[in-house]
Amino acid sequence: MASYIPVPRDLTKVKSKVAFNLTKRQLICFVIAAVIGVPTFFLLKKAGNTTFAAMGMMIVMMPLFFFAMYEKNGQPLEVFLHHFIQATFIRPKIRPYKTDNYFAALMRQENAEKEVEKIVRESEKKRNRNATRTIKGRPEKSKSSHKKRSEI
Repeated sequence: MASYIPVPRDLTKVKSKVAFNLTKRQLICFVIAAVIGVPTFFLLKKAGNTTFAAMGMMIVMMPLFFFAMYEKNGQPLEVFLHHFIQATFIRPKIRPYKTDNYFAALMRQENAEKEVEKIVRESEKKRNRNATRTIKGRPEKSKSSHKKRSEI
């Protein structure tokens, strides 16, 4: 008799499994949880009974299990928490709708260009004034003496 294997239609949701039918992410989180949880169990077992130690171990390991297994809309828990914290605490609650009017942007650009031209004209005027002052303050040299210096 033939056995049928279900094949998912959406292949983007298929994830490669590494070991024990777990993804690499799940395997890493479970190993970290075991590294933290097992010593916690033995430390709490010395302080109290086995039930207390088992509950303490589960409380310590649960966040890592959530990081390994939880996924909402294709996003792992840390991405989901990051977006939640951004939307709830960091970004402003009221975000007014603001448009960037193209005509207003053109006007701002034109004003900026006019301001730059004004600054350039003022600097050229200052440069010309300084150049005329230095020429008027110096005696003119003869062209022949200038040629002689360049020949030497």
